[in-house]
Amino acid sequence: MASAAEGDLGTVAELARVLRWGFDELSLNKLATSLGASEQALRLIISIFMGYPLALFFRRYLFFKDSYLIHLFHTFTGLSIAYFNFGNQLYHSLLCVVLQFLILRLMGRTITAVLTTYCFQMAYLLAGYYYTATGNYDIKWTMPHCVLTLKLIGLAVDYFDGGKDLNSLSSEQQKYAIRGVPSLLEVAGFSYFYGAFLVGPQFSMNHYMKLVQGQLTDIPGKIPNSTIPALKRLGLGLVYLVGYTLLSPHITEDYLLTEDYENHSFWFRCLYMLLWGKFVLYKYVTCWLVTEGVCILTGLGFNDFDERGKAKWDACANMKVWLFETTPRFTGTIASFNINTNAWVARYFFKRLKFLGNKELSQGLSLLFLALWHGLHSGYLVCFQMEFLIVIVERQAARLIQESPTLSNLASITVLQPFYYLVQQTIHWLFMGYSMTAFCLFTWDKWFKVYKSIYFLGHVFFLSLLFILPYVHKAMVPRKEKLKKMG
Repeated sequence: MASAAEGDLGTVAELARVLRWGFDELSLNKLATSLGASEQALRLIISIFMGYPLALFFRRYLFFKDSYLIHLFHTFTGLSIAYFNFGNQLYHSLLCVVLQFLILRLMGRTITAVLTTYCFQMAYLLAGYYYTATGNYDIKWTMPHCVLTLKLIGLAVDYFDGGKDLNSLSSEQQKYAIRGVPSLLEVAGFSYFYGAFLVGPQFSMNHYMKLVQGQLTDIPGKIPNSTIPALKRLGLGLVYLVGYTLLSPHITEDYLLTEDYENHSFWFRCLYMLLWGKFVLYKYVTCWLVTEGVCILTGLGFNDFDERGKAKWDACANMKVWLFETTPRFTGTIASFNINTNAWVARYFFKRLKFLGNKELSQGLSLLFLALWHGLHSGYLVCFQMEFLIVIVERQAARLIQESPTLSNLASITVLQPFYYLVQQTIHWLFMGYSMTAFCLFTWDKWFKVYKSIYFLGHVFFLSLLFILPYVHKAMVPRKEKLKKMG
């Protein structure tokens, strides 16, 4: 009797567990479908917004508490978010964090530790890309892992710099150099901080430790007065989220591959690429603005005071929204988009290649590193190759206009400024869309098809300018202007 009853209870419990699991899955699936998104995308969005209640809990109960409690809180919440999104695959991040701690402890502040970190962390990430790759963009464990990879490499470099004489370091290196020896709990808390684990932003161990020690506040001894700045970034992120949600069914990269797109006129194809190129970035803008709000709310976004004594909350800003929306230059978009990742590459890669003695080579290698960091698809390489080419040509054009008296006078005509701006913006976003086509379509057969449909316009246009502009410069810049510049 007892065994039969126990069996019945076990069956009921198992049935309840299965039904509860099925209900949860069904609910998320239904909600995701109604929103026109995948379940993984919905889980990602939920996780990002969960940062706000977690940040409020941290402010209310943990801000000035013992460091180990804060590290435990960040580690536990980050691992929970990882499990919610990727299940048992969270072991990938856990393994890399533990091994990175062992590298620091066993190899110490040596160049060997730095090189080992670069090789191991990048190799692990690239292996992940290789074994999980599909022809589409999938939200899987490699997405937060690419953020973690940069964090752990930066940690190793800063730890290495911490063993050097202060006089041998630049002011920037002194700011980030780690003088102490991080514990495993500190490395874990830094790695799994819930406000940045999934999509960034990047920040240093020193900055994280200031948060843990209660230093990142505009009111010494009190919780930071950062609620309003955080809500402003959240509100802006929601505006982009609503816009993206409403427009995403109508402006897609899939349409670029259809016969309908190919059968339209050349000018329609260019216009669609221009509009899509602007719109496709909004999903990144949304995520970064929302996570920035979380970082500001915790205090991690505190960045000292401006000259008027007003607190700055942009330490974790990944977007300069006004610049992004208004700049007519490619370099302006680069400066306004994914700011902290670009700053990381400049600090830990580009500037470390100074020994090469060639700025263009260092820039090219940095973009190659960025392309590989994003993934193994050929589209990433093509996108960053286009960025390298466009930036060089844009600098050539700016120098030509600045040094040519005729072009300088034309450019300074006030009544023509709106026309110049419109032309610049058209060129700017058309070829941003052109570059993003390869980035978003990944595989060569897809991006090649789209590029072929518009006759490889971006490559033809910028490669032509690359070779033509030096001759135009020679013809339009008087010799005396060159001598004056040299003098």
